[in-house]
Amino acid sequence: MPDSCVPRPRRFLVCEPRHFAVQYAINPWMRPDEPVDVIRALDQWQALVETYRTHGHTVDTVNPVPGLPDMVFAANAAVVVDGRVFGSLFHAPERRPESVPYEAWFKAEGYEVYHPESVCEGEGDLVPAGRWILAGTGFRTTREAHSEAQEYFGAPVIALTLVDPYFYHLDTALFVLDDENIAYYPEAFSPGSREVLARLYPDAVLATREDAMAFGLNSVSDGRHVFISPGATGLAGQLADRGYVPVPVDLSEFHKAGGGIKCCTQEIREIRS
Repeated sequence: MPDSCVPRPRRFLVCEPRHFAVQYAINPWMRPDEPVDVIRALDQWQALVETYRTHGHTVDTVNPVPGLPDMVFAANAAVVVDGRVFGSLFHAPERRPESVPYEAWFKAEGYEVYHPESVCEGEGDLVPAGRWILAGTGFRTTREAHSEAQEYFGAPVIALTLVDPYFYHLDTALFVLDDENIAYYPEAFSPGSREVLARLYPDAVLATREDAMAFGLNSVSDGRHVFISPGATGLAGQLADRGYVPVPVDLSEFHKAGGGIKCCTQEIREIRS
């Protein structure tokens, strides 16, 4: 196993999908006329939580609120770096009320929450990656929010433009393997953004469209274990060849809303000692 593939305990925040449904369409995956199996969604979500805990990670939960069917997608509510919370201002009016219960949770835990002035959808588009923050734009989070995040965190923010509506959030097209490397689907990005990623990560794991459409890039890595959609078989094989350990977790019921493992997982990053 390469030296870089070392697991690190993480703290995750999740929200039970008690009220999960597809009641509107704000991305190409969502079809309100297709029913959601809430019982199956609950079972899949619980399996994800148990898998995290089995691998040594801490999992906290925020209580779901009736009428907020996408609240299960905890990653969109904020991004947390060095114990500092940068909140959300959702693009879709239907999702904007989700910010309130998440902010209340963070405040109850003793955090201060920064309110962005521009549209920003948390870890959906702001992905901490070691020395910098990779930041998506094109469909949801604005470049103005990138500037706000850089000022707030004092970390370089690398703007990346998404061009494929199926990959409307950065965390559907890219995920961080460890502090030094990532996996991503190049065609989800503009030509200039592809060049930036190639310069920053010459040894990145490149996913096919098939694996990306299977939500293979909506994954979570602890530095060794990669919690990944079981449908992304090619990507899982590439990761195993690099020394990572793919851990398949089926969240296919959430694909109906355009989400997966990472969408359901907010990482709380405290100051490293």
